[in-house]
Amino acid sequence: MRAPLSWLREYVDLPASETGRDVAARLIAAGLEVETVEQLGAGLKGPLVVGKVLAIEELTEFKKPIRYCQVDVGQANGTGEPQNLICGATNFAVGDKVVVVLPGAVLPGDFAISARKTYGHVSEGMICSARELDMGDDHDGIIVLPPEHEAGTDAIELLELVDEVLDIAVTPDRGYCLSMRGLARETATAYGLPLRDPALLDVPAPNSYGYPVQVSDPRACDRFTARTVTGLRPEARSPLWLQRRLQKGGMRPVSLAVDIANYVMLELGQPLHTYDRSRVEGTIGVRRAEQGEKLTTLDGVQRVLDAEDLVITDDRGPIGLAGVMGGANTEIADVEAPGGIADGPTTDVVVEAAHFDSVSIARSARRHKLSSEASRRFERGVDPEAAAAAAQRTVDLLVLLAGGTAESGVTEIATPSGPRTIKLADGHPDRVAGVTYGRETVVRRLQQVGCDVYGQDELTVTVPSWRPDLTDPNDLAEEVIRLEGYENLPSTLPKPPAGRGLTERQRLHRRVGRALAGAGYVEVLNPPFVGEAALDQLGIAPGDARRDTVKLANPLSDEEPGLRTSLLPGLLGALRRNGGRGAHDLALFETGLVFLRTGEETPAVRLPVDRRPTDAEIAAQNSTLPRQPRHVAAVLAGARERDGWWGKGRPVQWADAVEAARTVARQAGAELLVESARFEPWHPGRCAALHVELDGDRVLVGHAGELHPRALKALGLPDRGCAMELDLDLVERAGRGPVTAPHVSTFPVATQDVALVVDSSVPAADVEAALRAGAGELLESLRLFDVFTGEQLGEGRKSLAYALRFRASDRTLKAEEASTARDAAVAAAVERTGAVLRGA
Repeated sequence: MRAPLSWLREYVDLPASETGRDVAARLIAAGLEVETVEQLGAGLKGPLVVGKVLAIEELTEFKKPIRYCQVDVGQANGTGEPQNLICGATNFAVGDKVVVVLPGAVLPGDFAISARKTYGHVSEGMICSARELDMGDDHDGIIVLPPEHEAGTDAIELLELVDEVLDIAVTPDRGYCLSMRGLARETATAYGLPLRDPALLDVPAPNSYGYPVQVSDPRACDRFTARTVTGLRPEARSPLWLQRRLQKGGMRPVSLAVDIANYVMLELGQPLHTYDRSRVEGTIGVRRAEQGEKLTTLDGVQRVLDAEDLVITDDRGPIGLAGVMGGANTEIADVEAPGGIADGPTTDVVVEAAHFDSVSIARSARRHKLSSEASRRFERGVDPEAAAAAAQRTVDLLVLLAGGTAESGVTEIATPSGPRTIKLADGHPDRVAGVTYGRETVVRRLQQVGCDVYGQDELTVTVPSWRPDLTDPNDLAEEVIRLEGYENLPSTLPKPPAGRGLTERQRLHRRVGRALAGAGYVEVLNPPFVGEAALDQLGIAPGDARRDTVKLANPLSDEEPGLRTSLLPGLLGALRRNGGRGAHDLALFETGLVFLRTGEETPAVRLPVDRRPTDAEIAAQNSTLPRQPRHVAAVLAGARERDGWWGKGRPVQWADAVEAARTVARQAGAELLVESARFEPWHPGRCAALHVELDGDRVLVGHAGELHPRALKALGLPDRGCAMELDLDLVERAGRGPVTAPHVSTFPVATQDVALVVDSSVPAADVEAALRAGAGELLESLRLFDVFTGEQLGEGRKSLAYALRFRASDRTLKAEEASTARDAAVAAAVERTGAVLRGA
């Protein structure tokens, strides 16, 4: 909302020394968002005067129209002689009054004016357009003034070129501030000055001989006022003061009747509409549209109406989209319109001032993608009691400026409704703010807002009609607090309850992050959205459960309308972006939720807002959600170990991804079981399935390995990239609880190495599990340190070499004890996996 300071002063007697920035500071302290204070006419310097065109010479030797004009500027040039001026505009004639800037003047933008020779003549100044005076963007022609202004009159004052305009971002709960009336009330309150309310007008009582109106939906339209003005002068135009106020308010002057309606809307906040009475047939009605009805609005677009749209009608059908935009078939015509659009200029008008349901108007505006000044106000709440005053103000201006006659008929349809009252304890604002205001301050501030307040310890507050946002005691407390000043509120830190700390789930999350960071990985946080294109690039087959994404009703991007079922698309996208910026050796990880459909989700229900939902209602709402397990994933590309003086580095390989998964599992106290698998998007020969033992069963918790070359190529990533992803919740369940500090024994360790030959199809994890089971309690650790294949072993065979460390907690082991444990481990491996001791 743009508010000229000169207009505000009409309603509030501000001190003459107060600038726009001073007023803005007061309004900001009262809780409004003043974005800018625009200085109109900054740097403007006269002489800038009214001139009368005496003669025009057309210079035809140039490619574009050029006119050499003689203009009477009175005594403004010091001689009284006509001023000779060159002008390229053609929208004026001899006898017209124009705006002339004389040599020595400076226009906005530090544009100095001097006499200069151009097009073969000396131009002693310039005839001005609206854009050159910073009055608007119109540069098609110069300004033609009404004929009553004398030549030589100061145009700076006449056109009100010097002013300050406050640009205020009005929040949805402050709809009353989309008017000069509302902003003047806030200004008066901020300065402690009286308000001259422009809505306090003498309004005639409704009678039975006004224009006929029928409202079919009183809930959507609870008030409708209609007035009729006849005998408008077709030649009447908006006076300069009216045009300038519209321009400063951010609106474009159109015609007198339309300009007056827009002016009253800016002044009182009540949207109005004016109909050409000769083009309205029969009774004006308000009803819901019929599905598929059509209406051509004032912007020339034919719109197909929805059954939820509220429309204004006559006997023919819709003539306007209520609260949004009028129809072209009853448009005001101020000039002779060709093609049968109108028989002539409008002389009789019907003025509509109505109050519509804010939700209905908001939905219609969004449904038709048609936001207007009227719909913006109705959406935020319009004062229903201002409709009659706004209609009267419009009628008065039409009579005054257009020479019309107000008919005595007054139509007013109103749905009975009482004022809203709220019970408020006088100490409630004190408890909310943590400041002692006292009853007197609370009552005074609420009265400044416009409330009527009664009572002692418990106040009965009657809310003013222009504040539909005040609905409960906290709203009233906020009004007191903001008017007393947010800057006066003390800063206090909340006191956390004692005995609370991180949950075990949170501790595991932190341990995993620290462990991966310690292993050289960098954490990233990606948005949880995914699209079909990313899943196609990963090569995930149709029918895969990961393609069954939860779709968002209003996604941020149409390319990513679903919630992720895997962390890999986001991580690989981050890998690609960093690679494109020259970072080629990368190790990234992320922990976060994924969203998996179960097929058992129930339809969502609307929870109550006037109370806390019950446990059953919360449980029912939770049942509408997909399963959301917590995953951890890591991706690698480039070199895992870089070249240096210490020797040659090495690239990442599938084993690094498996080791990242083992790092995560160790933090949960879980043991991963690894076996080969085929699973997109991993390479079929370098993919490991990761399992844990859970409740006696082997449960799949993730995959790790080298990514498929096709997926890497589709994503634009370097070859041999690797990745792993785990279900962290399942890994946590398989863990042994909190990780305890290891016991450090003072007794020596006994190391035994074994090399076992097995079929190539036997997973190393199975051999390791057999060795652990057979070695017994003396086994401290087991490590695979070599894998060998060769002709001497035979085709389809491999050798696995393990280092076994044995230690007792209470004594030094004897060689026989270590050898016995080693032999038992080998025997178990032979029995379970068919292994053969190498060299035996």
